[in-house]
Amino acid sequence: MSIREAVVAGQFYPSNPDEIKSMIEHYNQILDEHFKDNDTTLNLKPRALIVPHAGYVYSGFTANIALRLLRYIDINHIVVIGPSHRVHLDGTSISKFDNYQTPLGDLAIDKELVSQLEERFNLKFLPEVHQEHSTEVQMPFIKTYKPDASVVELIYGNEDPNNLAEIIEYLLEDSQTAVLISTDLSHYYDIEKANKLDSICLNAVDSLSIDELHLGCEACGKIGMEAMLSVAKKTRLKPVVLDYRTSADASGDETQVVGYMSAAFIEE
Repeated sequence: MSIREAVVAGQFYPSNPDEIKSMIEHYNQILDEHFKDNDTTLNLKPRALIVPHAGYVYSGFTANIALRLLRYIDINHIVVIGPSHRVHLDGTSISKFDNYQTPLGDLAIDKELVSQLEERFNLKFLPEVHQEHSTEVQMPFIKTYKPDASVVELIYGNEDPNNLAEIIEYLLEDSQTAVLISTDLSHYYDIEKANKLDSICLNAVDSLSIDELHLGCEACGKIGMEAMLSVAKKTRLKPVVLDYRTSADASGDETQVVGYMSAAFIEE
């Protein structure tokens, strides 16, 4: 049995399961307190999500707001789509391992869905591409909120957003499948410029505007975002921006920050 090993455990997030549980419990305590008089946001039922992928100390809170919504929806399959940071590739690689390792226990990889996608969209499997943090950091959250769901990991490089959009649209035809789009926003600007650039990304998501996305949004996963916005517009999914912050919220350093957002796409 082949395993997609957890290669950034102990770096981007704790390798100790108790520490992961403690962090997520802490995030949820803050959320429940903040939304105690209005729980509408915390009970959304998304078909798809945009989530960040930095270290948990920086972006875990923002990711958790979105990913905990998974517990409210009746799904069996979760497809995580993220950009490649380490390996250059043309197109998209699909993981063909049997299981996905997390410190909280393994997740089953949906081999049947992998085969469907591989054949229908002519996807390849490049094992070296899948030592990738943009997708991996989502898996402990999935194991927390949907422990019995199966997963599929898609990692893209130089890819046409229209190709990804076709895959996402196909996936969302199945009501038992949710899609996660992984991206961070601007990187290493001062806080003022970061907020300005990131507002372009936020506004583009809020208005489902691909044109606006290309007016200065510097998200590392912009290809995935564009694909998701295209599908949401076509299938009439409503975007809900859930959270935005920068690394300065955790570090206090406003001279070189990274931006993070999360959003849900719900049926109207």
